[in-house]
Amino acid sequence: MLLAAGERHACAVDHRGMLGCWGEAAAVAAAAPPKLIRAVSTVAVGDALTCVLWGNWTVSCWPEEHAAVPPQISQEQFVALEARGKVVCGVLMSDYSLVCWGGDVAGGVRKVFDKVLPGPCAPARSCPCGVWSGSAMLCGASGGAAICYPCGYTPPMNAQAPTSNPWASTSHTRKKRRPSDLVIAMISFGTGSGLVVLLGALLVAYCLRRRSRSRTSGSHDSGRIHAEPMTAPGPRVPRRLSMLLSKGPNTTVEQFPLAALRSATDVFSPSHRIGSGSFGAVYRASLPDGREVAIKRAERRDSGASSSAAAAAARRVNHESAFISELSLLSRLNHKNLVRLLGFCADGGEHILVYEFMHNGTLHDHLHKRPATLSPPLASWPSRLRLALGAARGIEYLHTYAVPPIIHRDIKSSNILLDASWSAKVSDFGLSLLKNLGTGDDNAGGEEPCVTAGTVGYMDPEYYRLQHLTDKSDVYSFGVLLLELLSGCKVIQRYEGSGTPRNVVDMAVPYIESDRVHRVLDIRLPLPTPGEMEAVAYVGYLAADCVRLPGRERPSMSEVVGVLERAVAVCEEHEDSPDGGEAALSRSGTDGSTTM
Repeated sequence: MLLAAGERHACAVDHRGMLGCWGEAAAVAAAAPPKLIRAVSTVAVGDALTCVLWGNWTVSCWPEEHAAVPPQISQEQFVALEARGKVVCGVLMSDYSLVCWGGDVAGGVRKVFDKVLPGPCAPARSCPCGVWSGSAMLCGASGGAAICYPCGYTPPMNAQAPTSNPWASTSHTRKKRRPSDLVIAMISFGTGSGLVVLLGALLVAYCLRRRSRSRTSGSHDSGRIHAEPMTAPGPRVPRRLSMLLSKGPNTTVEQFPLAALRSATDVFSPSHRIGSGSFGAVYRASLPDGREVAIKRAERRDSGASSSAAAAAARRVNHESAFISELSLLSRLNHKNLVRLLGFCADGGEHILVYEFMHNGTLHDHLHKRPATLSPPLASWPSRLRLALGAARGIEYLHTYAVPPIIHRDIKSSNILLDASWSAKVSDFGLSLLKNLGTGDDNAGGEEPCVTAGTVGYMDPEYYRLQHLTDKSDVYSFGVLLLELLSGCKVIQRYEGSGTPRNVVDMAVPYIESDRVHRVLDIRLPLPTPGEMEAVAYVGYLAADCVRLPGRERPSMSEVVGVLERAVAVCEEHEDSPDGGEAALSRSGTDGSTTM
């Protein structure tokens, strides 16, 4: 039930959605629009006027002669709404600005503040019902902070910025801000069982401002409200992107303006470029708030005389699909072993994704491009196994805990990034599929994508030859990654004097299957201690199981994680007790019965 009281009447909406009013001015309820009696989020009552915030987050007010919603904002969605006297104020969902209308507001509608908080900032993971879309930007550089969405309401459609400036007709009436602006230093709306937002203080302040026009202008200490110059809203987000983000409020991604990203990268200068992926080029940059980020930008190539219009259109569609895919996946995933997406930009036809910056680069570079001195996570066998375990946990999350499950399709060492503490994080989701997974069984229906995607050497032969994709395809790729970690060899080896390259699977698995794991170990590391050798051999057997044919005989990623956890535990046990003890691991396949 919703309840609101005004100066001369009060109104309530019962559990059936019926509006009832009582008091001296209750007759205004009779002027309710015919579309009433549908989902209502908030009721606001002033002096002989009533407003409602509908379930689709648009606003209606009546009677119209008192507070009709101005045409400039009649189709806008609102986060909050309150009325006082003849004036109504609300917070726009599109940009979290505060606008007021009604009474003697000049021009029909006025933007009072550019940015206000629709609630207190909190860790996004602590929000049981998701967060307000785009609110992470308002919470600054607090790392994962956002504004919780109230439980019990239908998620709002993500508001799009209007194509024209709704304030253009009234901007010339703006006056200098007066000292009474200090009354509105910060707005923090509660997000309890309902979104009944109290804007009374704002309206009192607004009325005080209108009664103190003779005062001289003063400073405005805005706190968390950023009083920026009024500018026209940016261009609309592409339709597919808008539809994607409107599917739920549980995203913390920010929408970055293109100008800010161009400035941070010196207009995407080659000096900022640090790599490339399936989606496009990657640039390192520092944002004005101090955050270091990796900016992934889809390449924009002209079709040229040698390229047909159809080919150019196909590339454009591929870039858009990869952009939507990665944004779709990462905006709703939260795991310490997955690279965190901070935001995106779709201005001016650009497709740009902004990530947390991984200070220690890719696993591939540490394994193969810096052979002289091994980096900390590769300098010992226990640390290599811990790194493998971190990556496995990230993939397990995609297969087991993401809803719906996700097939990555491009697991490889260059897509395993290392953060400042050398933790492994899975990245590059541009080729991932968000579909139901097959189990690898004969009777299970795996996915059959139109185009085979992945990296040569890591691709599951069954997927490559038969176009049959299941979660076991990622398991195969991870098995190749394990062999790469154990051997220190590139996935495709080319030897001098031999014209035939060899895959690390063909090179290493025969030795592992014949219990000669030591023959494939990275010679840049000392031989494992007896305790370490036990765990390393156990992981070697796991790698061989992961690349088995047929794919249905491979372990699941949850089983892979279990094996690696046991191997790491044995390594750590022998680190604490160098003399070791009895053998703790034995190979018994990957059916979940492997013992310690």
